[in-house]
Amino acid sequence: MDAIRREEPYTIDDIYALPDGERAELIDGKIYFMSTPSRTHQQISLFLSRRIADHIDSNSGKCEIYPAPFAVFLTGDNTTYVEPDISVICDPTKLDEKGCHGAPDWVIEIVSPSSRSMDYIIKINKYHYAGVKEYWIIDPNEKLISVYNFEGEMTIIHYRFGEEVPVGIYNGFSIKFPENP
Repeated sequence: MDAIRREEPYTIDDIYALPDGERAELIDGKIYFMSTPSRTHQQISLFLSRRIADHIDSNSGKCEIYPAPFAVFLTGDNTTYVEPDISVICDPTKLDEKGCHGAPDWVIEIVSPSSRSMDYIIKINKYHYAGVKEYWIIDPNEKLISVYNFEGEMTIIHYRFGEEVPVGIYNGFSIKFPENP
């Protein structure tokens, strides 16, 4: 993702003014264009979305899952707009027809070559300070899942593809990640 540069900060209105089909995120007034996801990226997103939705449904859960593109107005101002690969929101008052207003409970980002620094550096801080409880970074090239738990003292645990990954926001729920998605 490359940032557009100009003197004044961009706003959500600038995101809405992009041509149809053009996807971008806005972080602290900077626009970052998003590349088209790869086939592997989409396979991982679908796999995780199914597992999470099945868990929520089978437990009559109140949380809702939204795969990208889904708008998250993370900070309550007009200078930050993100589209996480997967958002899980457990507070229905944060949701309206435009998206999620505030921090999702759980965010999953799937790394692509163009999003590496965004996912590992820029977004991690935004998600942490906005109040996201759990943040997963899935890195298909490294076959690595990094789980950041932001509740209480922040912890980071790394898992390899093929391992069982516990979900912090749900007791007793884990996802057995395939070795080759």
